[in-house]
Amino acid sequence: MECSTPFLWVTFTIFMSSPLVVLAKPPCHFPAVFNFGDSNSDTGGLSAVFGQAGPPAGESFFHGPAGRYSDGRLVVDFIAEALGLPYLSAFLDSIGTNFVHGANFATAGSTIRPQNTTLRQSGFSPISLNVQFYEFNDFHRRSQIVRNRGRIYRKLLPKAKTFQQALYTFDIGQNDLTAGYFLNMTVDQVRAYVPDVLTQFKTVVSSIYDQGGRYFWIHNTGPVGCLPYVLDRKPVARSEYDRAGCATPFNEVAKFFNEGLKELVNQLRDELPHAAITYVDVYSVKYSLFSQARKHGFKESLRTCCGHGGKYNYNIHSGCGGKIKKNGKEVLVGKSCDDPSAYIVWDGVHLTQAANKFVFDQIVNGSFSDPPTPLKFACHRQ
Repeated sequence: MECSTPFLWVTFTIFMSSPLVVLAKPPCHFPAVFNFGDSNSDTGGLSAVFGQAGPPAGESFFHGPAGRYSDGRLVVDFIAEALGLPYLSAFLDSIGTNFVHGANFATAGSTIRPQNTTLRQSGFSPISLNVQFYEFNDFHRRSQIVRNRGRIYRKLLPKAKTFQQALYTFDIGQNDLTAGYFLNMTVDQVRAYVPDVLTQFKTVVSSIYDQGGRYFWIHNTGPVGCLPYVLDRKPVARSEYDRAGCATPFNEVAKFFNEGLKELVNQLRDELPHAAITYVDVYSVKYSLFSQARKHGFKESLRTCCGHGGKYNYNIHSGCGGKIKKNGKEVLVGKSCDDPSAYIVWDGVHLTQAANKFVFDQIVNGSFSDPPTPLKFACHRQ
């Protein structure tokens, strides 16, 4: 009997440290999702303002352009599916939108910290995270005024209590890093402004909490040094590529950003006593995908599916959906791979639907979260 006590204690400790511990609590009912982010979670925001992401985007699932910079669904789409909700309508899209179950404020090219450039000049969206919050703030207030008119508005706009019960998801920060690189800043210079970026992120989360938001699901940023649009534009010394072919200096800064983000989340837990905040390590999942592509069922890791030319099948001047001249005629840069599901990278910047599904499958059960909380239990504070 004496020797069984340590065994039971070890077993209990292992159980308590696993995602299964939250299963003793009831699953959450999130009536809506409000998402903030960049192109990794944009379901039509940038397309609504600056023109649709054209063919062959969306072909693997939506059978045509659907506002997403991928061949199909994004991680945020799989989150909606898992919660039994419709796909999120982009806040900026006025056509066919329904906001009863939430809204998506993300736009492709968005940064946390505002950029002093136009979209045409830099490729980065003027709709930075603070602007997305202004949109949310206005939507929160005006949606209730309009909903109270009754009739069709009650079917298109969320109830007041929805804003307190909803899940608030974030996937943003990648462009804050690449914006510096594309302005020819060094990795040290980019690293130096990361604390300011994180401070601005903290302000927005706190402001949403002040408006009643209580449940937060926050993704860290991925390994930008594995993406063709960075590798092609910002080559590094041969010794600075890792075994996966990724640029180590850029990934190190991404990890530095993530360390700061995790520390910030811990601060927010102390400062926002009624919030349940889940930090999700998508970096580790995505790096595993790039570095062990074949193990995870993918044929190509760094080469782009939809593109043309160069080592990575990527060309900044004529990317996926653009046009090039071939034999004197304009030709669409369409899908150049036979099977997008065998590729991790769709267009040199964004992941394929298959890769997004892989990422979601790894994070949904809480295995890469702090605390280790599954998506459906993310309303429980630990």
